[in-house]
Amino acid sequence: MSKFDYSKGIAFFRDAFVPFSDANVSIASSPVLYGLSVYTVFSLNWNEKTKKLHAFRLEDHFKRLVSSSKIMDFHSFIEKWDYRKFENMVFELVKKNKIQEDALVRVSVFVDALCAGTKVHGLPNALSAYVYPMGEILPRSGINVCVSSWRRNPDNALPSRAKVNGGYANVCLMKNESIMNGYDDAIALDTQGYVTEGTVANLFLVRGGKLVTPSANFDILEGITRDSITRIARDEGVEVIERSIARSELYIADEAFVCGSSARIIPILSIDKRMIDKGTIGSLTMKLTKKYEEIQRGIRKEYGEWRTIMRS
Repeated sequence: MSKFDYSKGIAFFRDAFVPFSDANVSIASSPVLYGLSVYTVFSLNWNEKTKKLHAFRLEDHFKRLVSSSKIMDFHSFIEKWDYRKFENMVFELVKKNKIQEDALVRVSVFVDALCAGTKVHGLPNALSAYVYPMGEILPRSGINVCVSSWRRNPDNALPSRAKVNGGYANVCLMKNESIMNGYDDAIALDTQGYVTEGTVANLFLVRGGKLVTPSANFDILEGITRDSITRIARDEGVEVIERSIARSELYIADEAFVCGSSARIIPILSIDKRMIDKGTIGSLTMKLTKKYEEIQRGIRKEYGEWRTIMRS
């Protein structure tokens, strides 16, 4: 149980630290009317032994925020913010909220204009950030999923490489459908019928001891956790293959899991009521989960550059 109540905490909003309850945008604003905002979420990981808090892959999350802003033509954010300024903001946010537990930080860049229509270029941008408890967006013990009847947004309609808030209406339809049909989550196909990812997490299959995941050409987010798992697996001598995956291949996987900054690593127990490895959590999934979490917390020394210690 988290000790931190984010609704009573401090947020960063329009160049200032304010009470979370005061960090609001107008009902006539561009992010409310048109979903014109991009975001990233990164984890804060508490090491109980050292009493240190680490932000995981902080610079990579900043770079993704910049990339999303470039795709969406959010120029004023790119001009006003560099990584050092971003890092200092995060340090101060964590300090003001006195975080000493696992948590998440959500940072958004939005078009800060009223009644501006669907225009983007030349409009001012603002940044917001807040801390909230880690929680479980999916059961850590494993999930039962379905293949959604809704298709993933194609990159030439709404770019998957950009974490655009408005684009999440697409996955909300998938998630809602899956829950109404008795599943925990859904897997999306692209418009050609190839596998992409879960609603809020990238997908991996295990086949013959190899990790298989859709390549970035198949309308997926180039996830930071996805990249972490890929690099950790290769360090362990596991071959990782990025390619197209047909729907039928889902049903013959030896293991399957989804991963993301909020979700972490979640084993898939069944897909469309077909059991994966008799509904158990596979050995490679467990091995990668353990190493990933130990790297996050600083229990392992590898990938020290991925951990940014939050100043006290």
